[in-house]
Parts: sequence; structure tokens; C-alpha cells
Amino acid sequence: MRPRPNPSRKLNTMCGIVGAVSTKNIVPVLLEGLRRLEYRGYDSCGVAVHQGGQLRRARSTSRVAELEANVKAEEVQGGTGIAHTRWATHGAPAVHNAHPHFSHGPSAKQASAGRIALVHNGIIENHDELRAELKAKGYEFTSQTDTEVIAHLVDRLYEGDLLDAVQRAVVQLRGAYAIAVFCRDEPHRVVGAREGSPLVLGIGTGERAGENFLASDAMALAGVTDQIVYLEEGDVVDLQLGKTWITHVDASGAFKPVTREVRTVQAHTGAAELGPYRHYMQKEIFEQPRAIADTLDAVESITPELFGDGAYKAFKEVDKVLILACGTSYYSGSTAKYWLESIAKIPTSVEIASEYRYRESVPDPRTLVVTISQSGETADTLAALKHARGMGMKHTLTVCNVSTSAMVRECEFAYITRAGAEIGVASTKAFTTQLVGLFLLTLSLAQVRGHLTDEQEAEHLKDLRHLPVAVQAVLALEPQVVAWSEAFARKENALFLGRGLHYPIALEGALKLKEISYIHAEAYPAGELKHGPLALVTSAMPVVTVAPNDALVDKLKSNMQEVRARGGELFVFADSDTHIESGEGIHVIRMPEHYGVLSPILHVVPLQLLAYHTACARGTDVDKPRNLAKSVTVE
Repeated sequence: MRPRPNPSRKLNTMCGIVGAVSTKNIVPVLLEGLRRLEYRGYDSCGVAVHQGGQLRRARSTSRVAELEANVKAEEVQGGTGIAHTRWATHGAPAVHNAHPHFSHGPSAKQASAGRIALVHNGIIENHDELRAELKAKGYEFTSQTDTEVIAHLVDRLYEGDLLDAVQRAVVQLRGAYAIAVFCRDEPHRVVGAREGSPLVLGIGTGERAGENFLASDAMALAGVTDQIVYLEEGDVVDLQLGKTWITHVDASGAFKPVTREVRTVQAHTGAAELGPYRHYMQKEIFEQPRAIADTLDAVESITPELFGDGAYKAFKEVDKVLILACGTSYYSGSTAKYWLESIAKIPTSVEIASEYRYRESVPDPRTLVVTISQSGETADTLAALKHARGMGMKHTLTVCNVSTSAMVRECEFAYITRAGAEIGVASTKAFTTQLVGLFLLTLSLAQVRGHLTDEQEAEHLKDLRHLPVAVQAVLALEPQVVAWSEAFARKENALFLGRGLHYPIALEGALKLKEISYIHAEAYPAGELKHGPLALVTSAMPVVTVAPNDALVDKLKSNMQEVRARGGELFVFADSDTHIESGEGIHVIRMPEHYGVLSPILHVVPLQLLAYHTACARGTDVDKPRNLAKSVTVE
């Protein structure tokens, strides 16, 4: 029986894989693929090729640009190769831990030294026991990675057929992986395998007919091929010149040939162009009006079928909502809770996926389980989804930005946001389009439950369609936000306050500031100040306040006075009719208009700008903040 991966160690698409077989020098394609995956975050990178009957490689702990310089200096080139960007899990960011890894055969078998080259996304849980077995057989380890174990294991099992060696190796692995492997003794052949981590096959056409490609993300192959096969868990794929074939492991551990659909995938090649913007994050902040408009493009009326065939029947069967998400997506879910309970009148709970999956909870089969993920590959959210489903909650729905992702395939229903590719690690347009999708879900559930009149539907649709214009007006506030950022850049701590619907927006604003400017920032419901956080307030602690003109504005004003009475300095994003004025210790930026229940979508935009410009003033790496990655797909 084949070992199955432990769901507590799922996925690692923060790393990136590119591989190819060709009769021409494929290194430029591999490097360009890595550049397209840089947005994921990484701390080392490398490329290996079959060259002159030997394995050649170059590795770097800097950016892909430096790797490219190393490749040119060392004249690394070949028609068969693999490349990788690594986000460290096992072993520190260092050249000897960077991928690709080569096998180092035992002293009695030196002919095998440098025979296998391999890259790997994921975590191998039984690497320690495999390492011990391989060391006992004379294999030498030069890194602290779990990946090197796989390279040696494939080498030990190699008997002249790389596909056979990889198949025999993966049945011994416990954990999650996507791997790409080639062998010194078999030019023009690359073998890939996946279990719990994404991997796609690209089929060369036109000028690239006969060439074949592997990647962890179709975006890596943009401009190379649009003919993509999404491999399924348990697949092993064999790439050779002009041909590919896929095998899949069954429950007995045997591999059988399978056929997978070839899809035409447009990977948004234009998304990687910065244009007039300084950073991708700034570009993506300013793309939000278009992203929201695109996300609403097909919405002509409110209907459950926006989420898929059969949604009406499923929505009639549920009387609770459970939202599962992580990070920024968790905050969009937290905002949606207010909508769902006030508009759709349906009890809603929001859980951090990594906590929910490990605690004992009380399942209810009449619950709609909603997952939220930009990438659709978030490990903890996928595992939490499977956990909920395993407890009998069969109705599942995802709000996701990637239609081909695992999350979409795993869920019964889906709403695909159309934010486009988001390169900056700090999410912006994915967040606002998630809120749009969740508001549509709220209205659909309200309609099914009899809480949405035709007049209310028409008014909500009118407000939604006006959102792109309203967001554009908020973006015009950028010069005022830049002025504030100069003051924030000199601080090391900040508080964010919000009430009701806008408390999750304050949380999101604090997250943005801390992750890209490295300023410690925390958010609180404004009414909680007097229960502890007020002790932190001094003139050195700026207090950012989200102040819409809603039912809680008077109470919020009282909380602001508590700050001023302790010498705190307030920075307030206020609706024009809140009657909050600038004065000593109070700085006010006025929002263009009050937007009712959709106000959170507007109020988050200046918080994004504040974080962005503060990070610029501090000189941090805005698009690739330290220690973080775009797709957080390890536990």
C-alpha cells in the first residue's frame, strides 16, 4: 500500500519549479520562468542542465538576475534542464541548500556521483529515516534539505529507466511534493511527480513543437506555451522530445497510464509588466477599480447560480455559514460575517483555518462551508476544508482568484474573482475582489432566505456597479497619504482602530503596515482601548482610525478622545459628514463619499496606500518583504 501524505504537511508552492526538454538551449526559458515566479517569494534559486554528457548547475542566494549573471559567466547551457526558486524550510538560505540538488553516490559506486539532478516543492516527513538508510549505503549529503534525500533515493533505485526509478522512489515518500528530475545518462528526458503540491505539464506548439515543459504554475510558461495539463495527485509524468505520457498510482501502489485534459490557458503575460509604477504593489492598488469591475462583469442580477449549478437547492438546505481562511483572506471573511448576519440573517462563524483543522468542533450538516483564498492552494485552508467535509458538512463553496486551483476543484461551488495576477506579496486587489464576491454571496443567501426585496436588490446592484468609480476617487487621496507616510516612517509601533464592519479593515491595515514596512502594528475594536491597549498610547504611538459615518461613529469619537487625553496622535480616515476636524494631535483625510455597507471596500484602500508609501519611505523591499512568500502553502 502506498504511503499517503499527512495533511498537516501539505503543499509548498511558495517555491517555484520550471523544467524543459528541447533540442535548443533551454536556459533562457528556465530563467524567464523563474522570473515569472519571483512574486511567490524565495531566498535562493538555481538552474541545472544536461551539458556535454554531464550535469552542470548554477545557484544563488540572491535574485534571479544574479543567477542569470552566474549562468552566463559559467557558460551553463543545454537542451534539458530544471530550475527552482526556494523558500527555506529545511536548512538555512545558503548556496549548498539551494536547488537543484545532485546525487552523490557511495564510494563503491562513484559512477553514480552527479547522475541525478532534482528540484522539489514540499516537505518530506520521513526524510530523517530515509537519510539514515541512504547514509548506511554510502551516500554523501552536502545539504540540510529533505530534497537531497529524494535525489539520492532516485539514484539508488535507478537501473537505466528514470521513469521507473522515480515511480519506485515516490511510493517511499511520506509528505507533500512536486518534483522535477533528470538524469545524466538519459539526455532529453525529464520526469515530474506530484502529491499535495501543484505541478503542470506544458505542451510545446508552433515554433516550440516537440518541446515539453514542467512548472509549478502555468504563469511560469506564459509566452512559451498555452497548452497546459494540470496534473493530479499521484501523477508521474514523463517528458521527452515530441512526446509525453502520464501514469497514476492506484491504491495498491501500481502505476497505470492515464489521460489528462489539455487546456488552453492564458497566463496573463502582461501582468508582469510594471508600466509607470514603482512597485507591483502600487500597480495592484491602482488596478482595483478595474479588478472590481471585471469581478462584477457577468453579474446582471442576484441569483445563487452565480456560484454554480445547483446552488439554489444547496442554499435552501443550509442555516449556518462557516468561513475558513488565513491572513488577509481571514479578514475578508471577518468582514463578510457582519454582512451575512445583518443582511442574510444567517448565523456565521469565521475560523482561522490552521486553528480550525486541529481543534475539536461540533459539526452541523446544515452548514455552508466557505473557503477564501487568493491562490486556491493555501495548505491550511485546503486541509481545513477536507476536515470539515470529513465531518459531514457536504456543502462547500470557495471565493478564489484562480479557476484552475485545488480549492476550486475541491469545492462544490465557487465564485471566481477576476483580480488577475497579483505579484506583490502583500495582497491588495485580491482582498477587495474577495469582498465583492462575499457580498454577492450575502445577497444570494438573503434572497433564498426571503430577506432581499426587489428594491433592495436593485439598490445593492447599483452600489456595486458604482464601486469602481468610488474606489478611483479614493485613489486620488494618494498625495495626502504620502504626506502622512513620512511621519509613519520614523515610528516603530502603531495602533489601528475600527468598530463594527470596519474592525476587520483595521486589522487588514495593521497587517499591511507590518508586513511591508516592518513597523509593529496592532488593530483593536475601538471600544477595547480602555481594556488594556490604552496603556501603550503615547505621542510616539500613532493611532490610525477608520471613521465611517455609521451608527457607531459617536462612540468612535469618544474612543478617539480617550487617545487624545493620553497625548496620543490620531490619523483619521473619515467620511465627509462625520464632523471630525483636524486639530492639535488629530490629522484627518476625508473620504470622498459614505458608502453604507460597502464602505469597508473603500476604507481599506487608503490603508493600503499608507502601508505602501511608509515602506517606500523606509526603503524596504515592498514586493518581496523579508521572510514572507506569496502563496503560503506550508503549515
